[in-house]
Amino acid sequence: MAFSGTTEKCTSCDKTVHFYDMISANGAPYHKTCFRCTKCNGLLVMSTYCARDGVLYCKPHFEQVCKATGTYTSKDKPKPNGLQRAPSKVAAMFSGTQDKCGVCKKTCYPLEKVTVEGEIYHKNCFRCAHGGCFLTTSSYAALDGFLYCKHHFSQLFKEKGSYTHLTKTTSMKKTADGDRDESDHEAESAQTEAQTAGEDQ
Repeated sequence: MAFSGTTEKCTSCDKTVHFYDMISANGAPYHKTCFRCTKCNGLLVMSTYCARDGVLYCKPHFEQVCKATGTYTSKDKPKPNGLQRAPSKVAAMFSGTQDKCGVCKKTCYPLEKVTVEGEIYHKNCFRCAHGGCFLTTSSYAALDGFLYCKHHFSQLFKEKGSYTHLTKTTSMKKTADGDRDESDHEAESAQTEAQTAGEDQ
């Protein structure tokens, strides 16, 4: 059995339309390249076309033509395509977001954000306020809404005395550990001396 082709003719150019190159709109066949707005000659797809009396329009020109002739009614309004689908995970990564960066206050998209303690930052804005060095979630300190690297945080606020109570408790802990170490060391030294003296006799 030989392939006989198709006998359908394009509504626009009146040439034969093969099934792989055919778009059927309102029951009329078109070549994909002939499926164009009659006003602007823009290429149409099924979701962007409107037709009136067999004439194809893009949605903006359809409204314009209908309003100009005074025949535009709400029933003529182009209906949205009935196909609604949820955005893919990749599309969701680039879709609009309301998240704002805590430093620059601009929109922060998922691929460029760092979230720390409920606050959102751009990766590029997540820097030390004093030195400008980049921070990581394990190398930052925050005070009054400003971010610092641990080095500059320690340097700046030790000078100002803002957290001396922390350094005092740390030093007291070290001193207590040091005292314990010294007494243990003295006891060990005394035992060693006693053993040495006993061996000499």
